Amino acid sequence: MTVLANFFKHILAGGWWLYTLVRSVVLNLLFVILFISFIVVSCSDKAKIEVPKKTALVVNLVGDLVEQKQEINPMDSLVNDFFDQKDDKPEVLISNVVDVIARAKNDDRVQLLVLQLQGLNNSGLSKLQDVGKALVDYKSSGKRIIALGDQYTQDQYYLASYADDVWLNPQGFMLLDGYGRYNMYFKSALEKLAINQHIFRVGTFKSAVEPFLRNDMSEEAKEANKLWLGDLWEQYKQDVARQRGFDTDNFDESIENLLTKFSQSDSSFAQYALANNWVDQLKSRDQMRSQLTELVGENKKGTSYSQIGFKDYLKASTANRAFENQSTDKVAVIVAKGTILNGTQKPGLIGGDSTAKLLRKARMDKKVKAVVLRVDSPGGSAFASEIIRQEIELIKAAGKPVVASMGTYAASGGYWISAPADKIYAAPSTITGSIGIFGMMMTFEDSLSKLGIHTDGVGTTDISSFGPTQPLTDGMSQLFQLSINKGYQDFISLVATNRGMTLEQVDAVAQGRVWSGKKAKELGLVDKLGNLTDAVIAAAELAKLEQYDTLLIEKEPSSRHKLIQQLIGNTSGIFSLGTANSVDLLSASSVTNEPVNIVIKQLHTQLETMKKFNDPQGKYTLCLVCSGQ
Repeated sequence: MTVLANFFKHILAGGWWLYTLVRSVVLNLLFVILFISFIVVSCSDKAKIEVPKKTALVVNLVGDLVEQKQEINPMDSLVNDFFDQKDDKPEVLISNVVDVIARAKNDDRVQLLVLQLQGLNNSGLSKLQDVGKALVDYKSSGKRIIALGDQYTQDQYYLASYADDVWLNPQGFMLLDGYGRYNMYFKSALEKLAINQHIFRVGTFKSAVEPFLRNDMSEEAKEANKLWLGDLWEQYKQDVARQRGFDTDNFDESIENLLTKFSQSDSSFAQYALANNWVDQLKSRDQMRSQLTELVGENKKGTSYSQIGFKDYLKASTANRAFENQSTDKVAVIVAKGTILNGTQKPGLIGGDSTAKLLRKARMDKKVKAVVLRVDSPGGSAFASEIIRQEIELIKAAGKPVVASMGTYAASGGYWISAPADKIYAAPSTITGSIGIFGMMMTFEDSLSKLGIHTDGVGTTDISSFGPTQPLTDGMSQLFQLSINKGYQDFISLVATNRGMTLEQVDAVAQGRVWSGKKAKELGLVDKLGNLTDAVIAAAELAKLEQYDTLLIEKEPSSRHKLIQQLIGNTSGIFSLGTANSVDLLSASSVTNEPVNIVIKQLHTQLETMKKFNDPQGKYTLCLVCSGQ
């Protein structure tokens, strides 16, 4: 047996060595080809992206609209580009979208803006409102906006409503279904698996742990969620109705009204959308293309209308951007986006250590006179939130004002790190509050017992037996609950101190309850309603700056990462085996959302949230219902 085992061991070792060698050779070969291509492209005038003299800017957004992109290995991007593979979860920076629209407003070459939104996924109402403001500003130039699509989701239609004309395919689909929060609940499943849950929380409305305690949503959670969801839906209706020129009662919120109108429209979603003034015209893809060609002319090949896509226009406009003035004072902007986790995290997540490092960099930079913390987070680790808060206090102690700017959500831990700011700005649709705390652990003694596995032994203290394979004792349960109680008192004390409120006043609006930004301002949890630009202006005023530049402080990529990213950027599309350079998305297939995929995604999201919990004391300030927005 030993000889046979050694034989297989050598076979496996040899196979792994061969795999490592092949992988190394392939990656190095790709890098060499990329480097040579970079030299060729750099020496060629044809590499430059040219904006046609008379053209349409196609805002063809693909992916989630985000405040900060998740960090992606540049070699993975290279491999995806080489094999013409799409990203699993593409993302679009909202700052890029707003910047592109602003630049197109004053660009004489851009005659028309086309919204092609079928690839747009999750956005969040506050982000959509920011893009909407940019579209309104664009229209002030007298230029037209046309939205076109085979169908519109609710988020996609919000942006489409800002267009002068909204076109829909005659066989298209759109249905505005409002806002809702529906979670999966695991109580019965955990019981069947004999997994024992131990939950410690403070807050009547702290519902983040309910999926593990119940099989349904509690009445308290339903009450709180209905309130802020209703606020968001009312804002959505008002914004769309204002752009489309009708009343908010045009939205069909009852199935009876919808069925009546749908039947009167020959049971066609497209005809229903036209009759209800959601869209202006029904056009086939060819009709859309022909109409756009009449407006801006043909492209060079004569196959479609003259156009430039969002990504290409972004690259072309960024290439001409002026260098930063090093001599002026700065208002630093630091983005805190994602779940708050302990330690150092990549962009797209908030690390207690990594975000504190960025804040410390702003504090030590003599040119930085004020700081804006852009928060887009449902919370997470209580300890990591506190590490970030401490660094904010140090910035203030250094004489630099701090303004918190809340994005789609800044709840639980997101509010913890916002509270110490000199001023807090939120969008009316921001999801915030959720001032509460919980701890959660699971033990598996009963699960293991069913398999015939038992744990036993001796220890020198009452707590030496603590672990996931042992029952949680009453004493340890009391210990953890006392710690959670203290955490809640720390949270409401933090809010009371910074917001000029009493503990009783904070407790009355806390208890883990979620609020909209509009309601949070009424309750004193927020100072002003506004976006990131408003927050930057406020920070400059607090620092008494008359002239200043904004400075985005983010994680610096390594030299190797920068080089590979630069090479990829300059040779983008060279290795594409498909038609990645085409922006004529009138012939592109839409994003699929099969029911099975939706269920799997929901389950995966909730389990991934559990897996990321890494607070050293097991204490969390997290708003679970926020993360679906």
